[in-house]
Amino acid sequence: MMDAVDRKLTVPKKTKISNLIDKYYESEVQKFRNRLAAARRVSIGIDLWTKTGLTASFLAISSCYFCVEQSKPEHILLALEQVVHPHTAQSIKACVDKCMQEWGIPNQKIITVITDNGSNMVAAFKQTTPEREETTSEDSEDSPMMDSDSEPETEGDLRCHHVDMDIERTPCVVHTLQLVVHMIQKESGVKRVLDKARSVVKLFRKSSIATQRLLDECGLIVVNDCPMRWSSTFNMISRLLKVKDSVCQIANNMGWDSLLPSEWQKLKSLHELLLPFAEHTQTLQSDTMSMSLVVPALFDLLSHLSDFEENTTHRDLVALARKMKGSINQRFAWILDPTDEKFSPLVAAACFVNPRVCETLVDVADENIQELLKQAEEYVIQVTHPHSQHEDQPKDDGEENRRLPEEPEAAPSTSKQPVFRFLSKWHTKSVKRISTSSIRQQIRKYKEELSQPITRDCDTGIDFWLEKSDTFYHSLKPFALDLLAIPASQAFAERVFSVTGDLTRGRRNRARVTLARSAFLKMNRNK
Repeated sequence: MMDAVDRKLTVPKKTKISNLIDKYYESEVQKFRNRLAAARRVSIGIDLWTKTGLTASFLAISSCYFCVEQSKPEHILLALEQVVHPHTAQSIKACVDKCMQEWGIPNQKIITVITDNGSNMVAAFKQTTPEREETTSEDSEDSPMMDSDSEPETEGDLRCHHVDMDIERTPCVVHTLQLVVHMIQKESGVKRVLDKARSVVKLFRKSSIATQRLLDECGLIVVNDCPMRWSSTFNMISRLLKVKDSVCQIANNMGWDSLLPSEWQKLKSLHELLLPFAEHTQTLQSDTMSMSLVVPALFDLLSHLSDFEENTTHRDLVALARKMKGSINQRFAWILDPTDEKFSPLVAAACFVNPRVCETLVDVADENIQELLKQAEEYVIQVTHPHSQHEDQPKDDGEENRRLPEEPEAAPSTSKQPVFRFLSKWHTKSVKRISTSSIRQQIRKYKEELSQPITRDCDTGIDFWLEKSDTFYHSLKPFALDLLAIPASQAFAERVFSVTGDLTRGRRNRARVTLARSAFLKMNRNK
């Protein structure tokens, strides 16, 4: 390259490059600061990661919102902070509060914060009042979810009243779903087959000769499963079944023990059991627009497990499917069961304003689904109606009367039309009356449109609402766009550590500022 460069070119020094990067970073921060200021509501995602050897830990904080400037959902990284041990709830909450203050995001603007089910994350955003105090348990797989179930109980109350209190928390749907999937490791018959499959995979992974033969025959190799990777067990089973014939032949030639025909058959049935979980995990871990898909995904999984129970011939898999169905109903009761004391209507509301999903659910003859839609509708009314009242509601009569003596001191109007002050009082009341019924009228109109075929041009719920009139849907449309933008998981914040992992390997992260700046520019590029 240097041979082709003009020799008169002066190569910039390190200081020049650093200054250019600093300038670009500041411009990008200001650009996203302006977008966040224009956003109506935002959701926050956070994740904590510790380096191998426990030498350093980092907290990633992201924000998802509907970008008014670009008319599309946007998910960006706000901060990557190095935190010290121990990772207490207080330190996590303080770090998040500091980030929100630096970016100018008030708590009232945050509709939810999405975290995993760790007890420190649950405690960081837990509401404790004199009337109700909760405890968090440590080192239990089930207890984080039990604690997280207590969070949505306060979500509905606090969001509806729009009080300036602590940030509300929503458990990561994908993390919770993986707790259901991990039940396959607790069923002895299934675990025995999986352990044998892992031993076959291990033999191939350690033998270069077997691996080369496998590549020559089918162009694929076997893959290991990793407990820290979503759907990794399914991927291992799927690859084994795809190269089954080659694996059996090569293992026989190498003198290795392979799976019996009955074990291959059970592995195939296990693949059928886990397939919908892997598909929905892939969908729900998207950066934006996945919260509205949670309710239909959960109902789809429950239906799949019921059908699987009737169609499979393996008793242990039947028992496993039954347990998984019970686990879904228990862990996601705060989403699926309106009678649950910790029920939160946020997820159902996101589903309600997604016409691609709701147009089918409104016709389902199921009392639970119809009650969910009813709760979602009431939630939308409660959240959007006080907001419009705040803008349009007049002062009470006493305050209005107190202002009357001060009116003559106001500057005279330059308009030629006469001013009748008593008419303004009635005019304001009429505005309030329109505001009171408008949101219900908008919802009624929206439900009428759901009964008609939706145009094929509207691929997503976002497209549907962007085509609607701002005049008629003046309250419902903005809130629907904000709800549809919410992700179902904090996978974006977790993905930060995969993308920027090389930046944390010792030599390249001498300064915390350099690490945070590099991660910010890398994650938010092309946005």
